[in-house]
Amino acid sequence: MRVTSGNFLEQFDFFLFGFYATYISRTFFPATSEFAALMMTFAVFGSGFLMRPLGAGAYIDKVGRRKGLIVTLSIMAAGTVLIALVPGYAAIGVAAPILVLLGRLLQGFSASAEMGGVSVYLAEISTPGHTGFYTSWQSASQQVAIVVAAALGYTINATMQAADIADRGWRIPFFIGCVIIPFIFIIRRSLEETAAFTARSHRPTTREVFCSMRDNWRTVLACGLLAPMTTTTFYLITVYTPTFGRTVLNLSTTNSLVVTLLVGISNFIWLPIGGTLSDRIGRRPLLLVISLLCIFTAYPAMHWLAEAASFERLLAALLYFSFFFGIYNDAMVAALTEVMPQNVRVVGFSLAFSLATAVFGGFTPAISTLLVQATKGSCSGRTNRETLEEDGSSAPSVEKVTSASPLSTMSAGA
Repeated sequence: MRVTSGNFLEQFDFFLFGFYATYISRTFFPATSEFAALMMTFAVFGSGFLMRPLGAGAYIDKVGRRKGLIVTLSIMAAGTVLIALVPGYAAIGVAAPILVLLGRLLQGFSASAEMGGVSVYLAEISTPGHTGFYTSWQSASQQVAIVVAAALGYTINATMQAADIADRGWRIPFFIGCVIIPFIFIIRRSLEETAAFTARSHRPTTREVFCSMRDNWRTVLACGLLAPMTTTTFYLITVYTPTFGRTVLNLSTTNSLVVTLLVGISNFIWLPIGGTLSDRIGRRPLLLVISLLCIFTAYPAMHWLAEAASFERLLAALLYFSFFFGIYNDAMVAALTEVMPQNVRVVGFSLAFSLATAVFGGFTPAISTLLVQATKGSCSGRTNRETLEEDGSSAPSVEKVTSASPLSTMSAGA
């Protein structure tokens, strides 16, 4: 827990940004259409991933795992506090979206080194033959954050009126994230340095780090090509799911939250299983088999879901993708920690993963939103009237919503 607590905070805030994207778009990114506002919101969400290659972990390779992870937590906390406290566009104008963007950039800068640092730390303290199992807890901690955030969202949705949530209620989970920051600092300060780092007699300079990355660019590129599978799957089934369920499939906020919560639990279960399997049968077989399964079955699964959208079908489809993510992800994480040169292990891991995330994973919600709008897809699930009535909206608003495109049909509890 001491190692992975920062990962919890990172994913807790990332998920909240995706779940409350509708409210964030209305608060900070007013536009002529809800589609445009939502696109700007998801674009800002994705912009944080563009910063990840810049914060790729050279500092942690130089000063040590313990000190570096404390610094990354500080930067991440600054971004979280900024997003939680920024007034809306109506209060401070264009400064509001600029400050939200700054918060996302700070989070993105720290997140790369955070993930790489935690993964390498776990790999270096692992017992022989159990690297996959140990590193699985880096991603598993993120699933705990998703479950906690979804549970908070469910509670807020059940206890507050839709208008109150839209006004200020959506900020409550962000404030809770701010409150737990001091406790995470206390926990992380008690970390000990890894024996593998302590045994090194030489600490690479910044110049040496860049030279090593240049000399090992083929390894970094190859590892980067392993990551898109896991990053796109993860952000699709977690961050984008609440918006997809409400605005495209016309499910209620409650149903969307329950699906997301169960997906987080499923991820948590599959990740250590995937890590253990990769320790026993090897990384390569799992990476190959899961990739082929995804290539040949992902589209049929989504087509089946869209053909008759329902809570049950959404849950089944996303639990299937959760299996992909859990088994594939930890085989990949363990492989990345093993193939990178020891003296630049954190920066090599972080750079490879960050490049893939910046290009593919971070913009998954925005690309998904754009594709739905471009294809004008519609689903034969619950009607907008059923969704709005369950979420507490008034009947007069139903006629207005049902005449809009699927992406603009935001449920009142969105």
